[in-house]
Amino acid sequence: MATAKTARSRGTPVKENGVVKIEEGLNVFKSDKFDADSFVQSKCSLNEKEIRQLCSSLSDLKKASAEEMRRSVYANYTAFIRTSKEISDLEGELFSIRNLLSTQATLIHGLAEGVHLDSFSVKVSEGSTTNSLVSFEDRELSDLEKWSIEFPDLLDILLAEKRVDEALATLDEGERVASVGKEMKTISSSVLKFLETAIVERRQRLADQLAEAACQPSTRGVELRAAISALKKLGDGPRAHNLLLNAHLQRYQYNMQSLRPSSTSYGGAYTAALSQLVFSAIAQAASDALAIFGNEPAFTSELVMWATRQTEDFALLVKRHALASSAAAGGLRAAAECVQIALGHCSLLEARGLTLCPVLLKLFRPSVEQALDANLKRIEESTAALAAADDWVLTYPPAVSRHGGRSLGTTTGSATAFQHKLTSSAHRFNLMVQDFFEDVGPLLSMQLGGQTLEGLFQVFNSYVNLLIKALPGSMEEEANFEGSRNKIVRMAEFEAQQIALLANASLLADELLPRAAMKLSPVNQANYKDDLRRRPLDRQNRHPEQREWRRRLVSSVDRLKDTFCRQHALDLIFTEDGDSHLTADMYINLDGNGDELEGLPSPIFQELYMKLHRMASIAAEMFIGRERFATLLLMRLTETVILWLSEDQSFWDDIEEGPKPLGPLGLQQFYLDMKFVMCFASQGRYLSRNLQRVVNEIISKAMEAFAATGMDPNSVLPEDDWFNEICQEAMERLGGKKAINGDRDLNSPTASVSAQSVSSVRSLGSS
Repeated sequence: MATAKTARSRGTPVKENGVVKIEEGLNVFKSDKFDADSFVQSKCSLNEKEIRQLCSSLSDLKKASAEEMRRSVYANYTAFIRTSKEISDLEGELFSIRNLLSTQATLIHGLAEGVHLDSFSVKVSEGSTTNSLVSFEDRELSDLEKWSIEFPDLLDILLAEKRVDEALATLDEGERVASVGKEMKTISSSVLKFLETAIVERRQRLADQLAEAACQPSTRGVELRAAISALKKLGDGPRAHNLLLNAHLQRYQYNMQSLRPSSTSYGGAYTAALSQLVFSAIAQAASDALAIFGNEPAFTSELVMWATRQTEDFALLVKRHALASSAAAGGLRAAAECVQIALGHCSLLEARGLTLCPVLLKLFRPSVEQALDANLKRIEESTAALAAADDWVLTYPPAVSRHGGRSLGTTTGSATAFQHKLTSSAHRFNLMVQDFFEDVGPLLSMQLGGQTLEGLFQVFNSYVNLLIKALPGSMEEEANFEGSRNKIVRMAEFEAQQIALLANASLLADELLPRAAMKLSPVNQANYKDDLRRRPLDRQNRHPEQREWRRRLVSSVDRLKDTFCRQHALDLIFTEDGDSHLTADMYINLDGNGDELEGLPSPIFQELYMKLHRMASIAAEMFIGRERFATLLLMRLTETVILWLSEDQSFWDDIEEGPKPLGPLGLQQFYLDMKFVMCFASQGRYLSRNLQRVVNEIISKAMEAFAATGMDPNSVLPEDDWFNEICQEAMERLGGKKAINGDRDLNSPTASVSAQSVSSVRSLGSS
């Protein structure tokens, strides 16, 4: 608010609903009391923060203005060039019309005055009239008239001998004589008309002669430039420019006849040879045009349009003979190499003022996209085929030879990326992705980085769907994932195999794929080897787009983790017949059947502890260096079971409303079970704040249900030390180790959570 107020007080235009109110900003200048000195002084009193804000705003406006200008230029460039071409053509037509009109006017005047060439001879024919004889006998022809009469013969000789420079000089001299004679009246009207007619006719003959020479394939280099330059001097610039461009076009089309592309030829070699011919011809044409015509806008626009047409024709040839087969087969590297070769030759034209790379990129993009999609599809299908035979056992990567003869297991620059244990299908997936990112230059130049990341995410998501299908019990529920439908996957029957599925997905999403995707960053292209020494997560923080992409990868892994936890929770809670191991009867039926507890947690919670203990041992071997992932997995599995208990409405209906009330022994057993969960979760370092909260809420609901019978819950519950001792004995009996005071990992995500906090529920109940 203070900033807006300051802006208004200083007469700065204020933005409201995205529109600048210019009138409001100019009101300060309309006042009769406007003081320029005080206004300037107020503007100079900006503090450092306001100056920075002003600089930032000006910088944003500059960027927006530059972007708008670029868009406007590209949006209207084609229309500008087309208009310039039409103007150039119109100028040529007007010049031709002027010549025709001049010739026609000369002929009409000659016919009207009865001019004949024979009348300029010294002798008069016998049929001449007395007046004509007198007119030429009375005076002699002047030197200019004599020169004018001899002018056509002199020029015909020069044209016949193809002495172009002398012919041009003679034409200029003839025009000068005609101009002087007309102005000074030193030449008779008949001779003047004769001279003007001769100049027009010989000029046209010289232009036709030069045009014919320029069209000859044998006319090259200096001769071509001389002919075009002479034609331009004659005043027919548009025709001269067209002849120059056509001459270079015919020359490289003739040279292209030696190229014989075939389906078996190497696309890169064909692209290189064709690029050399086409872009060399364009470069030479641009040089000749600049030397002869300079930077005249009309000719420059026509050159750009001509070069664009040749570039488009070149791109179509490359697509037909080199890119089409590579793109259809998923040969991204071959397609990328062709694109790089073409762009390399095309970029050399930028020094001559021709920026044609965007034209190539636009035309090559569909083929590269096709190759990209086919390559990603090949990765997906190859990985799915291996998943059908994967035994889901983690191993180190095999030393498989990569395309080009390099070893995949010991690839320089990314050796550490291949030192993790994965199953066979995950190894194959990772190695194909690493190979996929070996050459990503054209993907960046064509702005396909985002599309590449999206495609890779879809392939990874499809692989995660296969891993979900490999979990027992998930076939019916998860079989309809798009990308995994109708694909056969070997079941992961044992817990170690199922945890290996999670190891595959988590390692790919957290480290291997983000490391490979860093090559899509233009900054990292130059410094990739140095960047590999840094932690992947640190590098990811510098690229928002890739951070979002990595977040989506982790979200896909979470789907697998949720399915894993849900399946194990259901297997623990329900029998094969669909009966539940966790019902209210196991608590409300305890009273009346005995005088005291057996001193052990309920069987389902014992089974939960043993399952978590087994998984912790397996995960400790599989997730070396990534213990946090194993901890979060056990945390989520424990939460899944307890959340199911918290949300089982039928369970709580029986506890709170019958058929029998919850008795003292039932409350003690329920409290012991919850205390047991808190104890082994705390000892295993996967007691989360959410789990602690849910357990406390469950205990509170149970104590409220017991208090509804008229008894005090705290009066029937022993001290927490008694429960702690039973929990420790149960864990030791079931195969766990005895907890040691202070035996906690300060870096654990649960280090700040106390297992004893469950006792706070009892204190709240007593108050």
